[in-house]
Amino acid sequence: MTRPARRSAPRPSAFNPAREVAVRVLLRVLAGEGFAATALDSALQNARLPGRDAGLATHIVYGTLRHFPSLDAALAPMLTGKTHPKARALLLAGAFEKLHLGTPLHAVVNEYVGLARDARLAPPGLVNAVLRRIERADVPELPAWLAEVYREAYGAQADAVMADLLTPQPLWLSLSDAGVRMLEEDGNVVFPGQQGTERVELAQPLRETRAFAQGQAQPINPASLACVDALGDVKGARVLDLAGGMGVKAAMLATRGAEVTSVDVVARKHDAARANLRRLGLQADFVTHDLTAPLDLPPAPFVLLDAPCTGSGTLRSHPEIKLRLTPQAVTEAAQLQAQMLPNAAALVEPGGVLVYSVCSVTPQEGPGVVADFLASHPEFQPETVPGLDVPHVPAGAGVLTVPLGGVDGFFMARLRRNGSRNLT
Repeated sequence: MTRPARRSAPRPSAFNPAREVAVRVLLRVLAGEGFAATALDSALQNARLPGRDAGLATHIVYGTLRHFPSLDAALAPMLTGKTHPKARALLLAGAFEKLHLGTPLHAVVNEYVGLARDARLAPPGLVNAVLRRIERADVPELPAWLAEVYREAYGAQADAVMADLLTPQPLWLSLSDAGVRMLEEDGNVVFPGQQGTERVELAQPLRETRAFAQGQAQPINPASLACVDALGDVKGARVLDLAGGMGVKAAMLATRGAEVTSVDVVARKHDAARANLRRLGLQADFVTHDLTAPLDLPPAPFVLLDAPCTGSGTLRSHPEIKLRLTPQAVTEAAQLQAQMLPNAAALVEPGGVLVYSVCSVTPQEGPGVVADFLASHPEFQPETVPGLDVPHVPAGAGVLTVPLGGVDGFFMARLRRNGSRNLT
């Protein structure tokens, strides 16, 4: 009688699975297959990592992208010939941990050699040699033309702003009193924020918190919320939320008591917006329309156009943008915005308010678009932006928020249409 073969116990993983998640997300983002936020969110949901490991994966992904120019420069002299994208992503992540995250050298080498071997991402010998020898490269983390944009926008504050873009992004939440209480009761830490938001350090994923599940918490950057507050008191008033995207600003407007109609060219975004509003116990109407063409809706007393843009003011939370952005893309974005703004203006009733905003710091997309619009639309006059609780600097007919401490860089202008409002 033959004895059954003994099965050997599976060998424990030689690396933390958080690092494999991070490398595979980086591989997608660097290939231009998506943005870090959505790719990482999807990967973490599938991997179901413990909170600590999910945090490590997040640090590696965003840190590697923020420091990509200098990491890539440090790797360049150590690699000959063509390096496979998988190996390159792994080496970039390992280099970030060694050079910026402060992980001990032996741990970096052991973890990434094990990952290279067991996940078949790169030759283990190459990974071992490179990570032991790599040293920092003194290379700017922003393209020269984009650094100049920041210098022109923020002057003496520019160096501090650009340094701040390399640090981790805090989580900003708009919270009800019940939401604050739930988060604190569940072991999370809530700090006073800006513009009516709170800065939160979570002990678990946001979606798993009671506050989020029960509609007492909404993620939003303070600068983004400032665009909503720029409209003023909207309680009981009709508000058109143009280029509304996933409906976050629509939710904030509805929270403030507005009757909101959100317009976007991408119909599937309305589904996500509706789901979020249901979670929050709010309502809004939705219209699918391309705003480069006139929109047949009754004029409203308040119109918000948060126009599609390059996102150059969000490099801290979306660092991959700086790897893809070009001056030509800025020009094209400004041309698109210039088509949309007059159509938005046509929806403002006499005496009403139009707020134009973009999460970009380039002069073409902000002050330039508004200046050209005002030159051809004398019925609109710029006004001081009210309710600003975030640091800001003047920018043409509007203001630029200062991206320090995790606040995004937004341009916004408040424009009033001449005439008397129809109060009937």
